[in-house]
Amino acid sequence: CRLQLLPWQLDGGRDMARTKAVLGEGARLSDFLAASLLARVVPADVVHAVLDEHGCNSQRIRSFPAVAGVYYCMALSLYPEAAYEEVFAVVSQGLAWASGGAQPALVAKSSISALRSRIGSAPLSDLIKRCCVPLANPQDHPQAFFAGLRLVAFDGSTFELPDEADNARDFGYPSSSAITAGHAGYPQARCAVLIECATHAILGAKIGAFSDGERGLAAALLPRLESGMLCMADRGFNSFEHWRQATATGAQLLWRCGSTWKMPVQRVLDDGSFLSVIRPSNVPRAEAEQQAMAVRVIDYELPGLDDAQPRYRLLTTLLDPQRAPAMELAALYHQRWEIESVFDELKTHLRQSRRVLRSKTPELVRQEFYGWVLAHYAVRWLLHQGASNHRIPHAELSFKGHVELLRRTQPHSGAFPPSEAQKATTLVP
Repeated sequence: CRLQLLPWQLDGGRDMARTKAVLGEGARLSDFLAASLLARVVPADVVHAVLDEHGCNSQRIRSFPAVAGVYYCMALSLYPEAAYEEVFAVVSQGLAWASGGAQPALVAKSSISALRSRIGSAPLSDLIKRCCVPLANPQDHPQAFFAGLRLVAFDGSTFELPDEADNARDFGYPSSSAITAGHAGYPQARCAVLIECATHAILGAKIGAFSDGERGLAAALLPRLESGMLCMADRGFNSFEHWRQATATGAQLLWRCGSTWKMPVQRVLDDGSFLSVIRPSNVPRAEAEQQAMAVRVIDYELPGLDDAQPRYRLLTTLLDPQRAPAMELAALYHQRWEIESVFDELKTHLRQSRRVLRSKTPELVRQEFYGWVLAHYAVRWLLHQGASNHRIPHAELSFKGHVELLRRTQPHSGAFPPSEAQKATTLVP
């Protein structure tokens, strides 16, 4: 039985791209973010611990310690047009102000590059694992949950890099028949992210070469799933091995698969869905039968939408139609499109549509990417405070407005240390 899902039943459905963010004329660097605000989300003691684990923390007092370099990597995406030295000055001044220290001297660009190279990308990747946690709770944000399960999703995207030989070698170019040389003008990296749908908080991120498939990158994010989550994913990620690994985390799944997949019908359920099994391929039949996993299949249509496909098919681990009716799951799946808004926030509102990342070497590209993700989480954390305090949905608050709020609070943000974050008043644009 194929369900028909009407457009008004999609509950927000397709992502609506927001307008391009443009910082007003006359904005000064002093209007922007201070490091003490970032330190509320990524505490300095956690940064020190991670740097120690990776053996790249400062062993003595420096004018530009490694901890400042980590916050600098986060702040880079908030200063798309400012010089490296100016960005670092704001970060180091913010940290000094928060700790009551003297204003540091300006640091040369070469010293900043040396510090970034010493830190590398691994510490920032680990900080995402430690600090980027789910934000919503069922009491304040019930729309973030379904049947008691937290709604999360993963997807992939690409972005351009400086056209340097090392970047081209490690990340590669997208092919283009329109380019005489056989490839596009800039190297590109590919990434995959796992998000909490309602808050747009990024819970996990992985960067790879352009030629790396999104499915492979997403596999690195599967350990971030946990019991109590309902994970949604598009058909490009669906495979038996990914399904097996994802279910092993205890999370429930709602993944799209190809509408032409041949699924054996074991039992038709009252809501029009049916029970089936999936098996590994390229293994002996007896082994495939032994590893077979039960799934529920939901077929539905979207009549009335000009660009809709003839049929959609979902697989889910939620086998009980009483707990999770087919029509509700079909409507719910389209919240996966929230992840497109996250990519819009990253590329348009945080970096103000700057075409390429700044970093000219592969390791610093990775570092900048993870700092970019941490900066996005900081904005979403601030927005979540307002949503929670005022009991309003996250979708009703402006991401762009909160980016600008972080930038405007630079002159005041050092007035209290990061440990006093809970005493600060949250503003809502």
